[in-house]
Amino acid sequence: MHMKFVIVGKNIDVTPGLKSAVEDKIGKLAKYFNEDTQVNVTLSVEKDSQKIEVTIPVKGRIIRSEQTSSDMYVSIDLVEEIIERQLKKYKSKIVDKQERNSAFRPEFIEKEFEDEEEVKIIRSKKFDIKPMYPEDACIQMELLGHDFFVFCNAETDQVNVVYKRKGNTYGLIEPEE
Repeated sequence: MHMKFVIVGKNIDVTPGLKSAVEDKIGKLAKYFNEDTQVNVTLSVEKDSQKIEVTIPVKGRIIRSEQTSSDMYVSIDLVEEIIERQLKKYKSKIVDKQERNSAFRPEFIEKEFEDEEEVKIIRSKKFDIKPMYPEDACIQMELLGHDFFVFCNAETDQVNVVYKRKGNTYGLIEPEE
């Protein structure tokens, strides 16, 4: 099951590592599409934002998603999850059962997916955002045993988020100026 990737970089070198991350991660969607479906991927970097745009043209429609984060690998992960969710959620709208030469694999066309519930927020929490430095926020997050921590950055006076990444490293998300 192969998809044809066309990967373009804007302000970023598409390194072998990035290329294989895209092909591995987005390649998971191959189970939904026929062989040789083309996937157009644009990776771009502006300031701190690392954006991936994915478009998959299928029979007069385009399945599209773009995701931005401070880390291209995170963006790649996000975009795959979002497209997979879109495919399952809107399957009845994008798949025409009468299409003999559909762009989609028969397994996907035949499979019934639970209509995912609308997104439900089941708990809301208010908390005091204290000014601190990102490094201290990481320590605070570790002490709480959380995967992310929202705080007011003492240097910029803006709300930021630190989060855990693979390999015991940390990410910082801050608003664009």
